[in-house]
Parts: sequence; C-alpha cells; structure tokens
Amino acid sequence: MFAVIKTGGKQYKVAADDLLRVEKLDAEAGSTVTFDEVLMVGNDTDTTVGAPTVDGASVVAEVVDQGRNRKVIIFKKRRRQNSRRRNGHRQAFTLVKVTDILTGGAKPAKKAAPKKAAPKAEAKEDAPAGDAGADDLKKLDGAGPAAVKKLNEAGITTFAQIAAMSADDIARVEEETGLKGKFERGNWVEQAKELAGN
Repeated sequence: MFAVIKTGGKQYKVAADDLLRVEKLDAEAGSTVTFDEVLMVGNDTDTTVGAPTVDGASVVAEVVDQGRNRKVIIFKKRRRQNSRRRNGHRQAFTLVKVTDILTGGAKPAKKAAPKKAAPKAEAKEDAPAGDAGADDLKKLDGAGPAAVKKLNEAGITTFAQIAAMSADDIARVEEETGLKGKFERGNWVEQAKELAGN
C-alpha cells in the first residue's frame, strides 16, 4: 500500500518502512507523528484520490532524527560599488520512518509506550549500582562532562580502573571514545593513582 501526503508545503509518496526527510517538525526523536493530509491512497488493485484529501486516512511515522542539510552559500555582489554580502544557510529537516498507513478512520496502535517504559525501568534498576561505586572523573584535568560521559559509556567509572590501565588499554579506549591524546595531555593515569589512593 502507498499514500501521497502533504507536509511542509510539499507532497511525498510513501509506503510502510520508508525513510523520509521532511521539513522540520516539532517532535523529539523516538516520538510518533501523524500526517492527516493524505491526498491519495492506493494498493495493487485500488486507488482512492482525495478531494482534496482522503476522508479518514492518515499516515503514522516515527521520528528518527532532527538534523540540518549541507550549508548553502548566498553571495551577493554589486560590481564597482565595493559591495559584497556572503551568508550561509543550513535548512533544518526531520527524518521520519513511516510505520503505518491507515484508512477508514482507523487509529494507530499504541506500540511505542511499552518499549519506552522497559528501558527506563532497567535504567532505574541499574542506576544505584553504577552510582554507588563510581568516582567523580571530572576531577581529572581536562575531563569535562562530555569526556566523562564517553568514559562511562566505555565502562570506565572509577579512578582505580584508569590507574590500572596499560598503554594498550589507553590506546584502545582513546580509539573507542574519540579522546585521542587526552590521557597523555592530562596525565590522567598518574592523577588517577593519586586520587584512588585518597
């Protein structure tokens, strides 16, 4: 089954599981959006054309990402007037994945709610154990919130772990986290030994 929808002043032909870039929508990644302006719905045997929209038809999609396109340069010049203007613009877009095409006034099934609830419950169960033995890695020179988050994602939460790291371990972690040279520049291993001793 396919449908033609209108959003952001443009028309798109979509089918289930299609990834689609549309003009920016006010929705967060992971949320569900519904397109009510359906201009046409069809399948292998039958096609319904709206006047201007198909009654009771809608397209349900999940927001995958919010992003911006490549920069477009706007350059204006008036010759012999010593006048030049150069501006850049990056158009915002929303990447959505079509999950369902509904007709006859059908409403979308609420499948997303249980999936969202389960990870939160797991995170709450895991949080106390992680927080209990974790050290404040921000005490290391040059370790900001972003660097600490990357270290935690790599499984490093204590000074003792950093103090016990070999050169191979450091190279592997820097490669995984993108923190190349941070350990050496900040002398993190030596600092971690001192902080772990305290």
